[in-house]
Amino acid sequence: MPMPEDLSPAQYDLLLNQARVPEHSIHYMKAVSGGRPFLQNDYLFLHAEDWLLAVGYAIHGGDDPPEAFDQALQEARRQTRAVNCWAICPELPERLRLYRTNQDHYYVLPADAPTPSRLARLADKAATRLTVDQSTTFTAAHRRLWAEFTGRVALPPAVRELYARTESALPQCPDLFLLNAWDDQGNLAACLLLDTAPRPFLSYLLGAHSRQNHTPYASDLLFREMIRIALETGKEYLHLGLGVNPGIRRFKEKWGASPATPYEMAEWTEAPDFRDDLGDLMRTMVHMPHVQMTREQYWNSLPQQRPYRLIWELEKNGRTSWIGGTAHFFCCSFESSMRRLFEKVDTVIFEGPLDQASLDHVARIGQTPDQTPDQTQGQTQDQTQGQASPRLMDAMTEEEFRKLERVVNGPRGFWARFLGTEDPNPIDVRHYLTKYRHWYAFFSLWTHFLRRHDWNHSVDLEAWHLAQEMGKEVRGMESIDEQIATLESVPVERIVRFFRQCGLWKGFIRRNMRAYLKGDLDAMMGTSAEFPSRTDLVIDRRDAVFLERMLPRITTGRCAVFVGSAHMFNLQKMLADAGFTVRKLRKI
Repeated sequence: MPMPEDLSPAQYDLLLNQARVPEHSIHYMKAVSGGRPFLQNDYLFLHAEDWLLAVGYAIHGGDDPPEAFDQALQEARRQTRAVNCWAICPELPERLRLYRTNQDHYYVLPADAPTPSRLARLADKAATRLTVDQSTTFTAAHRRLWAEFTGRVALPPAVRELYARTESALPQCPDLFLLNAWDDQGNLAACLLLDTAPRPFLSYLLGAHSRQNHTPYASDLLFREMIRIALETGKEYLHLGLGVNPGIRRFKEKWGASPATPYEMAEWTEAPDFRDDLGDLMRTMVHMPHVQMTREQYWNSLPQQRPYRLIWELEKNGRTSWIGGTAHFFCCSFESSMRRLFEKVDTVIFEGPLDQASLDHVARIGQTPDQTPDQTQGQTQDQTQGQASPRLMDAMTEEEFRKLERVVNGPRGFWARFLGTEDPNPIDVRHYLTKYRHWYAFFSLWTHFLRRHDWNHSVDLEAWHLAQEMGKEVRGMESIDEQIATLESVPVERIVRFFRQCGLWKGFIRRNMRAYLKGDLDAMMGTSAEFPSRTDLVIDRRDAVFLERMLPRITTGRCAVFVGSAHMFNLQKMLADAGFTVRKLRKI
């Protein structure tokens, strides 16, 4: 099956002339997705590696019948052989409704809509204190504003990714620019990211305002300026994006915007094409002429081992050690790589103890939320010094709980049993949310979900046991008490936010798996930046402690250190500052 042809210059022009939604801004979509665009029938698709993004808004308009879009989508899928698929469209085809992850409307505002008098007064007031300009350079002030805003506001993961990719997208998109509001101290009070590439409209893509450098009505001032730009550049209307939440909808509606085109989004995984599998099987059998295997036996015979690639070599004064990023849960084993590494070391260091007694002790504390950790250990302490640990159930609605339960335990009922997909050992989600410490409930439910998707390995536990087996000196850098204090610091609201995104978990783990197997640290962090335990306290502050405690051993050499992968962002530089030559290895 031939791959789809690249877009011609005429098709680029056609897309921008006929654009109906912001996703038709083809240069921006290429920049933020990294995919290759192509047209199938009347629809735009983007594709790379094993994924496919479908924009189900026909470029020649019309009623957008779901059947016509689905026909184009299935053809695009056959040509690209994509496995991980996303689609946005006004109405999902019936077969994809099960995978719907979002439902909303695009909001639009006529370019010649009059500015409400009250908003005009507020914008005038802000104009006395702010200077507005346009730019295409993402400066340190923009980075600070984006970081402050995305750290303060709960955003869908896809939107958060758009903020993260603004800096790299700007140089690639000639019609993309920033509309800035600066106070008299040179601080960026607010900023909008706008796109004028679609010929019929101006797109409002992203926006942020500062509370640290707060100026009242800064966003209203920029909104009025944005409308003026749209009118002066001959646009028919402004595309203000999705409603997202009640607060954002109110802001758009107060300017006169109204919901226009419906929006639905689905995410799903396509089964690999059987013909591809069969082709692989036949090619393998050609090279194994004396072995008769069924297809199932062939797949079962594939090794579970993978090369360990998230590893750095540390050298100082002619002595060499290594440091690797681990994953508490994973779907592959790295035993062969670990054995090769441990043959070169005397000492193996981990974040903390991983022996069974320590793990059991952590579990006991997690299951006793009404006692302080000291009381759990049998130590005396005034009851009034301890406070009951918060319960996650108190922060969730019944609807959120039921959605989480479905994702953690998977499909249930007659059809799930009939198809053999029902989890034989479901976890009692409500019990964990109401009876246990918030961090214990979170890790228990997350682990159950991962195991249901065959993530049955733990990189650090595998390394711990292997190091013991090979007679290495094994040490932990933190005590159990220190680790419990870290777990207690994980904010409840971050866990609840992560639970609310449970419909995206399958996508998270797929992207995380690919990045980890490649040893691509940057890509890993992009896959799960909102993981609940990746906070400043859990990551940044502990890095200094880890460095201090590993230094005596790695300076001596012949030492391997394992820390959570997120720690490697800071530790690479900290180790270089400590005088080590830090070299990323392709594998070990």
